[in-house]
Amino acid sequence: MQSDFEVRSVELCDLEDECLESFDRYQTTRRTKVMNPDGDFVYADNAFIDDWDLKRKCEVVAELRSCLRSGGFVAGAFLKGSLVGFASVENSFFGSDNQYLEMPLIHVTKDLRGNGIGRRLFALCCDDAAKRGAGKLYISAHPSLETQAFYDSLGCVPACEINEEIYAREPYDIQLEFSLDR
Repeated sequence: MQSDFEVRSVELCDLEDECLESFDRYQTTRRTKVMNPDGDFVYADNAFIDDWDLKRKCEVVAELRSCLRSGGFVAGAFLKGSLVGFASVENSFFGSDNQYLEMPLIHVTKDLRGNGIGRRLFALCCDDAAKRGAGKLYISAHPSLETQAFYDSLGCVPACEINEEIYAREPYDIQLEFSLDR
């Protein structure tokens, strides 16, 4: 099934207003990874549902367009012309040595998760960030066990430096990094 997908960089013309209309962000979370007061990660029962309505999908399309217009990068997975997965890398370096670029978004539509699309999107983002001179990707990752397992399988680790602005946007997320010097 993987060969049915086209995974490539996204252009502004790919990001029509309705390009995420059929995208299904739905995710049920039952357990999350959290940091305890000692600074160690533990797992906790924490049930909630993430789902995007049409308004949120339009906001995400606007975020992706803004990323491209500011010199960032967007990777997309297309199936029969429909956007079924995407990831983005911003264009603002930060960190003590300006080593980080943020990857704020990576999502695959619900019914197609587990087909390697996320890995392929991640790889494109890594290639782009490395070409622009980043040493690391910075990821504020959803705390669900499934999401954390995905990032762990890629080799992501807890971030050495925490970007307080990014952390403040989603304080329950786990701040991760991925070294591009591999």
